[in-house]
Amino acid sequence: MSNVLLKVNGLKKYFPIRQGMLNTQVGDVKAVDDVSFEVFEGETLGIVGESGCGKSTTGRLLMRLLEPTDGAIEFDGKMISELSNSEMRKARRDIQMIFQDPYASLNPRHSIGKILEEPLIVHGMGNAKERKKKVLELLEIVGLNEYHAKRYPHQFSGGQRQRIGIARALMTNPRLIIADEPVSALDVSIQAQVLNLLQSLQKELKLTYIFISHDLGVVRHISNRVGVMYLGRMVELTASEDLYAEPLHPYTQALLSSVPVPDPTFEREQIIITGDIPSASNPPSGCAFHTRCPFKKDVCSQVIPKLQEVKPGHSVACHLYEAIQH
Repeated sequence: MSNVLLKVNGLKKYFPIRQGMLNTQVGDVKAVDDVSFEVFEGETLGIVGESGCGKSTTGRLLMRLLEPTDGAIEFDGKMISELSNSEMRKARRDIQMIFQDPYASLNPRHSIGKILEEPLIVHGMGNAKERKKKVLELLEIVGLNEYHAKRYPHQFSGGQRQRIGIARALMTNPRLIIADEPVSALDVSIQAQVLNLLQSLQKELKLTYIFISHDLGVVRHISNRVGVMYLGRMVELTASEDLYAEPLHPYTQALLSSVPVPDPTFEREQIIITGDIPSASNPPSGCAFHTRCPFKKDVCSQVIPKLQEVKPGHSVACHLYEAIQH
């Protein structure tokens, strides 16, 4: 197996809930609650789950755009969860992010050339001539032209803006790119172009991706391994093919049963999950999924299941995974 590039252990992010005139803390929103995983060099790890499961917060914690409440983040042997702000800024040269809404993350008052050059200036990379050359190279790599450098973000389509977002993430030659819902705002035909671009860049530049999405079809297309999140916790983690062929967690089974299959003769039992996602400010005791799980037993409401390897390379957090296999 390749080297471990990123190691996350016991990562937590709690947002305080405050009330009243004195702004007293009355509780916490447990956005990310004890998440651990590894990312190997050169792979794509997909992270999926419904809205509010904590996947985007996890991505921002890895970049230290949000400060973790607890837990350790180790990147290439360095504990980045312990770096000072100025040291973290330097470390971000190796870890970059592609955001969901390219327009919101591009300064409308700056030309594309200036936007792309900015990371190089921040990290003190190259002189003016070398930086300009790099900007034009990256525009070409993501399928845009030299003359686009003089234009402004509002003059581009959504797909082109996302290409600019990808080019900006690549400017500092990073080793890890965290892509947070990078295609969810795009048309399906443009989605495919951007995904194919990401895959070809990965091969060409030997990149490692963490790909965050709610779309299981997209994640299957691009990921080597997939982690499924529910209410701030990782409930299943395995190779992409294994997850789709044999999901072990009842939540994963229900998610996959709702993905449309382009074959009218294909019949699959649909697993209906009843009820709403519980609030992250008041999660259920025991397994967070037990309030919606059709298989629950007493133990599920009393003991939090640990994410543990139950088959080679396949980890699941479920007390009953053996009993519920179809």
